[in-house]
Amino acid sequence: MTGTMDAPRPPGRPRSIRAAEAIIEALLDLLAEGSTIEAISIEAIAARAGVGKATIYRRWPGKDALLHDALRTLKGAPPQPVGRSVREDLILLVGGVGHNVDPRAAKIMPCLVPEAQRSPEHYALYQNIIEPRRAVMREVLRRGIRDGELRADLDVEVTMAMLTGPMLIQRVLNWNPDLDETDLPEKIVDGLLAGIRAR
Repeated sequence: MTGTMDAPRPPGRPRSIRAAEAIIEALLDLLAEGSTIEAISIEAIAARAGVGKATIYRRWPGKDALLHDALRTLKGAPPQPVGRSVREDLILLVGGVGHNVDPRAAKIMPCLVPEAQRSPEHYALYQNIIEPRRAVMREVLRRGIRDGELRADLDVEVTMAMLTGPMLIQRVLNWNPDLDETDLPEKIVDGLLAGIRAR
């Protein structure tokens, strides 16, 4: 025996954080398995997460607030432009449209579209998740206008729709299986820049 003691193990994640993660994962799993938002109860989420209902209500006032955090987790943070050029930043942002690291997103996100159309609350939730991503792209376009790189009369909101629409429909619906998603963001941006660049 050397008389030395083993170094103490570093503490793991706090129990409250582990519980919150388990709750969010439980909700995402239920959605990915085909359950609708309306059909999923707090009881079902608690049972899947291995926690009590009170644990959920201590963190979220209701199911919609929990859903908001779960979907933000699923989507992840939007890409952050580096600011070297409008073209480079737009290619980065367009490449992130409809792209999700979590494979469950491919099953969950398309199912939320009819939910958002039926429910004003879920539509507001969808907008709340998407708007920060629009804000990033909006600022890139406005910066291009301020710097004289893009046309002064550019309609920023319409331009964002033209940039994101093709990528979204391809990734969500696989609209044309012959399109290569690898260089599609670049082709979309370059095609649109021809019309919106300052002369």
